[in-house]
Amino acid sequence: MTEPEPTLNVLVTGAYGLIGNAVYAHLAGQPERYEVYGTSRRAAPSQRVDPNDYCPIPNDRLILADLTDFESMQRAVQGMDVVVHMAADPSGAPGWESVLENNIKGSYHLFEASRLAGVKRILYASSNQVVFGYYLSEIYRKLRAGAFSDADLEAIQPVDHTQPARPLNLYSCSKIFGESLAHMYAYTHHLSCIVLRIGWVVADDRPPSPVGRSLWCSQRDCVQVVERAINAPASLRYDVFFVQSNNAHNFVDIQHAKDVLGYAPQDSAEDYH
Repeated sequence: MTEPEPTLNVLVTGAYGLIGNAVYAHLAGQPERYEVYGTSRRAAPSQRVDPNDYCPIPNDRLILADLTDFESMQRAVQGMDVVVHMAADPSGAPGWESVLENNIKGSYHLFEASRLAGVKRILYASSNQVVFGYYLSEIYRKLRAGAFSDADLEAIQPVDHTQPARPLNLYSCSKIFGESLAHMYAYTHHLSCIVLRIGWVVADDRPPSPVGRSLWCSQRDCVQVVERAINAPASLRYDVFFVQSNNAHNFVDIQHAKDVLGYAPQDSAEDYH
């Protein structure tokens, strides 16, 4: 008789944020597979989350912790197999101090606390904004505006994970720092670190138009990638994946996530236009 797979202890940081709460809810709905916990600075959803439509986290599964406090992060990651690091300050401006404390120092605290606690895998939530500098070229500007011709489409190649990052704001700069931490901890400290460059996820779960048609990611597609990354083979030491829905004209490449993680997006921006 085959032994059942052991449940994974999974911590979702920023579990009262828009994406973090969707991930928490999906994993918590599978108690036979996951023991899921969440961190948050406060026991209330963020401003991006509909206060009438979110998954409350039971007190025994909610860990009040601040990324800027190393000791609280150490307590949060104890006993975890996988950490899904969603918590961050997304503003980028004018809050350099907040970006510094939460996204740069905070990410270091998370990675180092996880190393000390023996966490096996970290999923680091980055952003497709790390390559927004490619929009400075005319062809990608046309794509973003939705003002492209058939001839333009032949010339447009989605930006892929092998191309250099080109940030345009402090937020995306801080995400590149986090990606670099993931690489270092993967190859220096032997954690499995998977970087997810997430696209435009919005509260009403439909693409803003016209820009959203090349950037959008539905909540369920994002959650799917997270779960597939959680369960990727232990041999996946480090990799970077763009996470967007199956939009007809994506700005970035999602084939790599399909090939390596088995990502099968269910949604498309064209379903809404």
